[in-house]
Amino acid sequence: MEVVVNGQVRAVRAGASLAELIAQLGLSGAKIAVERNRRIVPHGRYAEELLQAGDRIEIVRAIGGGEPEDDPLIIAGRVFGSRLLVGTGKYKDLAQTQAAIEASGAEIVTVAIRRTNLGQREDEPNLLDVISPERYLILPNTAGCYTVEDAVRTCHLARELLGHRLVKLEVLGDEKTLYPDVVGTLEAARILVQEGFEVMVYTNDDPVVAKKLEDLGCVAVMPLAAPIGSGLGIRNPYNIRTIVENARVPILVDAGVGTASDAAIAMELGCDGVLMNTAIAEAKNPVLMAQAMKFGVIAGRKAYLAGRMPRRRYASASSPLDGIFF
Repeated sequence: MEVVVNGQVRAVRAGASLAELIAQLGLSGAKIAVERNRRIVPHGRYAEELLQAGDRIEIVRAIGGGEPEDDPLIIAGRVFGSRLLVGTGKYKDLAQTQAAIEASGAEIVTVAIRRTNLGQREDEPNLLDVISPERYLILPNTAGCYTVEDAVRTCHLARELLGHRLVKLEVLGDEKTLYPDVVGTLEAARILVQEGFEVMVYTNDDPVVAKKLEDLGCVAVMPLAAPIGSGLGIRNPYNIRTIVENARVPILVDAGVGTASDAAIAMELGCDGVLMNTAIAEAKNPVLMAQAMKFGVIAGRKAYLAGRMPRRRYASASSPLDGIFF
């Protein structure tokens, strides 16, 4: 069944207690206050509070400045300290891949599902040897899929390979721009959600499409900032902001980020996270860029939580005028 937690739809087993939900969110033992359907649930009574479909749960806690560990990213009930997601392509070798991912602080790492490793010799290095599923959540994606059928088949293979239902869906529509095929993406998302997948979906920066994907049941919507691998930064911040304001699921900018300031801007717009690959892998020093991206995401999130000052057309003195000598 589904309940709404802090404005986001969450799936829980039928008859689950509030304590089970809190454990699922990784908040057991945390200092929190909980409201169910506008009624405060006292501490110590979470286990006896049985949830019903449609319940609206609000969970609040005190945070100290928005440190990542106190401001987690929650996707499909999974809790992450880092809001930076990274890919594994385009690095010069697996050693550089490992070093850059470690420097990024990412906890979610995307991998493309390909046939190329079939027949690999036992002594050849394997990606999963350096990106351990025990340390990272390996997020399979359907990169390179141009049809609904190929994307759905790839997700089935990924579930068999990795043993979990969380996938990143891409259905591409054009080889030159790598823009998404919106019609195909909507259809593939519908099929996968009905089959029980937890779908994080790559799409364009159209607020209407983003809302349709959320309504289909996608657990996160990932609008592009600019074409994949372009490094152009966020081309349409107003659309991204609108998508964020209308969303009940996490919104993560995916594609087009070029440097740390782009990541910070995405977070300042209110996005829940940023996914990138080329911006790190094609930097002159990928490991150093991975560190910069880590801090860019953290800085942008802190700025968003802090609330920026209003923009003004004219100067506003920061020092008091009283007592000035004339």
